[in-house]
Amino acid sequence: MSIFQYDFMIRALIAALITGATAPTLGIYLVQRRMSLIGDGVGHIALTGVGVGLLTRQSPVVTAVLVAIAGAVVVELIRQRGRASGDIALAIIFYGGISGGVFLASLAAGRANANLAAYLFGSPLSASREDVIVMAVLGGAVLLFAVLLRPWLFAICHDEEYARVSGLPVRTLNLLLAVSTAVTVTVAMRAVGLLLVSALMVIPVAAAQQIARGFKATMHIAMLFGLAAAALGIWISGTRDTAPGATIVLVAIAGFLIAAIGTGALRSARRARPQMPATTPAESALAGPATAGATPPGAVPRGTAFDADETKGAAGRRPG
Repeated sequence: MSIFQYDFMIRALIAALITGATAPTLGIYLVQRRMSLIGDGVGHIALTGVGVGLLTRQSPVVTAVLVAIAGAVVVELIRQRGRASGDIALAIIFYGGISGGVFLASLAAGRANANLAAYLFGSPLSASREDVIVMAVLGGAVLLFAVLLRPWLFAICHDEEYARVSGLPVRTLNLLLAVSTAVTVTVAMRAVGLLLVSALMVIPVAAAQQIARGFKATMHIAMLFGLAAAALGIWISGTRDTAPGATIVLVAIAGFLIAAIGTGALRSARRARPQMPATTPAESALAGPATAGATPPGAVPRGTAFDADETKGAAGRRPG
């Protein structure tokens, strides 16, 4: 008997797939920017939004989105103005957010269902039809933003000064990226929980980087990793009665380990294989030392930063 004959399992699968596709797509920009843990900070301040929703008897998802967006924008503005380093701002939002959420939820304990476990660790099996619709709308908006503005977002994440000199609206793009991060965190709240959302923003990207070389290819493979981890995690959770959010993250970690070990083994096998000389000694002598091993005209030397075409495309076009 299939577990997906039940409506709640289908809703859980859809919610997990939305998260599996959205989180890595946006997470690749955070990884490129070396801000992989920003999802944790935004997730903790989103908990304050959940507490506000429980206290005022409003939808916790809606209030979490609004509070998370406000918090992410504040952190980005502090980072831009240089009044405090990014890690200090992240620490403030980390501890203040989780403290505010627990405090507000404790005030609502007598008037609302103040169980925070479903929001901290995820509860896709209890997602309603309305929850899935909200997740689909918000997730679709994040996907469109991350894919359509890929060249410009890559430019600001790879080299912000170069993007500014090229005429890109760096401040606007940074704020949009912060808002999208907040939305992604709240979208993933029901699937994997606020404490584990950052894992799905980082681990599929890290796994894809073991396989792909270009930025675009890495994004696509990371999405596939996220979708596979979400689907397999929900199936294992439904058949083995395990926590869905934790299971999804553990499956993603297993995928990363498989990718890392597999690619490492392939590289070792290639290095151990005897290399045949591309030219005979006589041809090498005729070619001369100046041309031996030279890079052909128009070719990209090995070891260059990945996906220079993204930056080149960003410099040539501006977002409309």
